[in-house]
Amino acid sequence: MGPPTVGYVTVAATDAAVVTELSGRTAAFESSDVRPQVNGIIRRRFFTEGGLVKQGQKLYEIDPRPYRAALNQAQANLASAQANAEATRIQAQRYKPLADIEAVSKQDYTNSVAQARQAQASVGQTKAALDSARVTLSFTTVPAPISGRIGRSLFTVGALVSASQTEPLAQIQRLDPMFVDIQQSSADILALRRSLAQGGTVPATAKVRLTLEDGSDYGYTGTLEFSEAIVDPQTGTVTLRARFPNPEGLLLPGMFVRAHLAQSINRRAILVPQQAVSRDPKGNATVIVVGPGNKAIQKTVKADRAQGGYWVVTEGLVPGEKVITQGLSKLQQGQPIKPVAADTPERIQPPQAAGKAG
Repeated sequence: MGPPTVGYVTVAATDAAVVTELSGRTAAFESSDVRPQVNGIIRRRFFTEGGLVKQGQKLYEIDPRPYRAALNQAQANLASAQANAEATRIQAQRYKPLADIEAVSKQDYTNSVAQARQAQASVGQTKAALDSARVTLSFTTVPAPISGRIGRSLFTVGALVSASQTEPLAQIQRLDPMFVDIQQSSADILALRRSLAQGGTVPATAKVRLTLEDGSDYGYTGTLEFSEAIVDPQTGTVTLRARFPNPEGLLLPGMFVRAHLAQSINRRAILVPQQAVSRDPKGNATVIVVGPGNKAIQKTVKADRAQGGYWVVTEGLVPGEKVITQGLSKLQQGQPIKPVAADTPERIQPPQAAGKAG
């Protein structure tokens, strides 16, 4: 009986993305509370709950009457101050020639000039008070601080609200695009940085894909925006933030997702067809290669992840080795073999017996 014929592939170093799967939560791209800046009773609401609103759009009206009255009073105070300033200015002008001829004392003239200046300063104060009253009156109209989808109104028409309350009137969230906050352990980040520092691994473009809660793939690809500079002491993780388009509104804040991202590319990886890799009782990955003298040699390799129809081997093989992919059944360590390239149009079959029993 001759040696069995086996098919092999010659392996070579290639680029293989180091893909990591991490858990994450979705978060709104922008989120803002709608809050009152003045005290008063809500007179009207101008939006539909759950609808889209634009930045600056009027949402609520708070009773403006007391603030309009304050504005009118400020306007009247300004007019009074302007009239007083004009009177004191004219008086100071009349005192000047009289003081020159000593018809009035110089002290009286000095006092009149000071009064004119004080009156002019009072005009500036009342103008500022008028501007403040205008601003306060404008706060009785509550606009949308951002564009997005507004939730339910937490206060109804007729409710008394105040600028110091802790609860917002409503909340607006911008849902397109969306953020995904991903948690990665600090140990994994250290391992990645050491791998990059040692060479053979280069940073990858920060593209991220998502698997949703129901196991389906989210159709859009996201980009990694940044990584936090601190480690959460309670969880030992670092937060990575990715940004995803969300035109259909499929992603909602607070959803649990699985993120798949390639943080680096291993340029010394070897791709081995999956049928060539087996596991021993301890779970170690092994392959059989064509050894010296065309003998089968078993090798233990490190193959932690798959890429398509291949295992990514990072340790245990060197470029140029011939890994057996066909005719593996019943091969023994050191057994003589007849190796042929796996793509050779030769039929791979077990050896036939030398003769038939009579």
